[in-house]
Formats: sequence, C-alpha cells, structure tokens
Amino acid sequence: MSGQPGSKQRDSAEAGAPPNILTDPHAGYAHLREQAAACPMRSLDGSLMWVVGRHEGVRSVLTDPRFANDPASVPGGSAPRMQVNAMRKLGLAEDLIPYLADTLLDSDGESHSRLRRLVSPAFTARRMLALRPRIERLTDELLDGMEAHAEDGVADFLGLFAYPLPITVICELVGVPSADRPAWLRWTHALSFDQERLGETIGPLVEYTHALVDRRRSQPADDLISELIRARDGDRLTDRELVTMVLSLVIAGHDTTANFLANSVWALLTHPDQLALVRAEPELMPQAVQELLRWCGPVLVSRMRYVTEDADLGWAAFQAGDAVMAALSGANQDPREFAEADRLDVTRQHENRGEAHVSFGAGPHYCLGAALARHEAEIALNRLFARWPGLTLAVRPEELNWQPVSGMRKLERLPLRLDGAGGATA
Repeated sequence: MSGQPGSKQRDSAEAGAPPNILTDPHAGYAHLREQAAACPMRSLDGSLMWVVGRHEGVRSVLTDPRFANDPASVPGGSAPRMQVNAMRKLGLAEDLIPYLADTLLDSDGESHSRLRRLVSPAFTARRMLALRPRIERLTDELLDGMEAHAEDGVADFLGLFAYPLPITVICELVGVPSADRPAWLRWTHALSFDQERLGETIGPLVEYTHALVDRRRSQPADDLISELIRARDGDRLTDRELVTMVLSLVIAGHDTTANFLANSVWALLTHPDQLALVRAEPELMPQAVQELLRWCGPVLVSRMRYVTEDADLGWAAFQAGDAVMAALSGANQDPREFAEADRLDVTRQHENRGEAHVSFGAGPHYCLGAALARHEAEIALNRLFARWPGLTLAVRPEELNWQPVSGMRKLERLPLRLDGAGGATA
C-alpha cells in the first residue's frame, strides 16, 4: 500500500497500538477503525497485512474482484499464503493441508463459481424453510437434555445445546449418518478448542469422509453427498474436491453458528430490556437476530484478501500483492453507518433494504449457510426463552471466560440457571 492517500494512512496507523485485540477485540478493532481507513499489522506468520475496519471499506474489500481469496491469483505469485504457513507451524501434514486450504472459500472467479453452483441447491430458501420443523424438534430435544443434565438447576448452554444443534442439522443436510454424529461433534469440537492437535483431528475426519463418499457411491441417499457424487460422476468434481467440500461445509456450519447462539443468549441476558422486548413479541425475533449478528457476531474478521492489481479506492491505495483483512467487527459497529452503533437495539431498522451488517460477509463469498444460521437462531432463542421465563446467567458476566482466539469472539462455557433463582443479568 503506497501513494496518496495510502502513505498518509500508513503514517497515521503506525502512531498507536490497538488495545487488547484478543481480550477485547471489539475495542481493538474500533481503535484501528478510528485510527485510519487501513492499518498495518503483522499476521501470525509475521508478514505484513492491512486491516480495513470502516463499513464502506469493508464492503469494498469483500465485493471488489481485485481483492482475491487465493494468493495465487496475484500475478507473479508475490503474495504469501499465510493460511498454509500457519497450518505448517501447527504441524499439519502436507497431504492434509489441501483439505483445509483449497476450499470453496479459497477460490476465486470461475473456479469459485463452479464449486458454488454445485453446492448452492442444498441451501436454497425453500430447502431451509423445509428444515424448520426438524430444527424445532431438535431444539426441543436438546432443551429437554439441558434440563435432564442440569446440576442444581444449572446447565452449560454451549456444551449441551449450542454445539449439538448446528452440527446435527448440518450433518443431516450433508448426509452423515446419525450413529456417526457424536464422533463428528468430538472432531469439530477439538478443531474449535484444541488447534494444537489439528493434525490428529483432521486425519480421521478426512479418512472418515472418504469412506462415507465410497459408501454413498454404492448406496445413494437424499443428501448433499449423493448430489455431489453425481456431479463427480460427470467429471466435474475430483475426489479431493468432494471430500473438501463436505468437510468445509460441516466445519463452517458448526462452529460459527454455535458461538453465535451462545453470544446471543449472553447478550440478551445482559440486556434485560432487550430480552423483554423479544419475550413480549416473539415475532420480533428475525429482526432481533439481525441486530445480534451485527452486535455480537462471533466472526470478527474476514479471510485474508490479496490485491491482484494496484487499486486506488479513494479512501486508500493498495499495491498488487498486498494482503488485506476486513474487520467485520469494526464495520458492524461503525458509527458512520449505525446510529449509536455500540448499543444493542433489537428493534433497529436500517434505512437501506437488505442486511446492513457484514457478519455473513458480502459479494461472491457471502455465506452459503446464512439462511440456515438465521433459522436456527430464531427457533432456538424463541424456544429457550419461552421454556424458562426466569432464565439467568449462573455466574456474574465478568466471570465468563472469553477465549483469546484471533478472529473469533467465543466463550468457553455459558452456564445458565434454568429456574432463574440466584442468577445474574448485569
């Protein structure tokens, strides 16, 4: 990034350090956002990247085709592949890296369009609406389980509900048999909480998924794996592409939704005035979910984008090969876009139609599972708060442990007091 206004922003950004980017990421990204339109930072592998945190800039980075997900899209291959470098540092075997690094999210242009066309039919609005009754039944079953496993009226929402719901739903959609889902829950939970053992977890996942694909090839079913196999038989998907697609959908559709559910429950219980509004008007929940996505969405930053050619956007100038990360958290709480942006308001309405927040991204890589995540949240939150009118946190909010994970805002546990006695809301 160089030239005007880039050099001016570079000088401004280097004047101060972001506060508590891991322990208080919203404040950290807000600090960066207000320093400059684009701020320099060091990535996990030590290479330079630019962080964009203003709403206008984030949308530009996510929608402009000059900002690519695959560093190989940069002419001359000058951009470092930070994700692969990080996997190597974690000890992931070379033969396993492509299953995590050559996904739908890591492709651009026609390659990305081809893969997305194959999987999109599984996530149509009609199909998501048809899933609602099943999500409702699963929600009720898991709430029963929370009650059954509660000790002295206290149950961990994350472990007993927030993680099992989305993994069960996405496994059903993809075609993972019910008997195998507990193993998938263990594997994906390990990916979320113990990345030091990445290789030990990914190996069994890859092996299992190859075996499941082989099984579905001889015993097709009404699921996404069978649909992708039919595409494979038409020479449109390689075996590795097929397995990678399944893995990325299950992993992506599990962790983010689980943590969004937990963050939303925490947010509403610590804002009793907002909880009272959705209790009084359950039909307000779809609007409330959009505001919760803006205010406490768990995904704080986008995947790295790589500039494929020199780009002067007016608010910043980038050079080909620059690595740019969009701070979704900064954009979602940008006072230039949202009045009283730091305030949770479940009745908030944006002047423009469509989603004002960028929690699901924007442009060609907009989240495939956005509608599914919204359905799950609407059903889960309405049923949870209807079942236990006196629901409270079982600990003081300041006693909750937020994981110091780069790029994510997630709790370790969320203990809830189901009967409402002796809890804490503020």
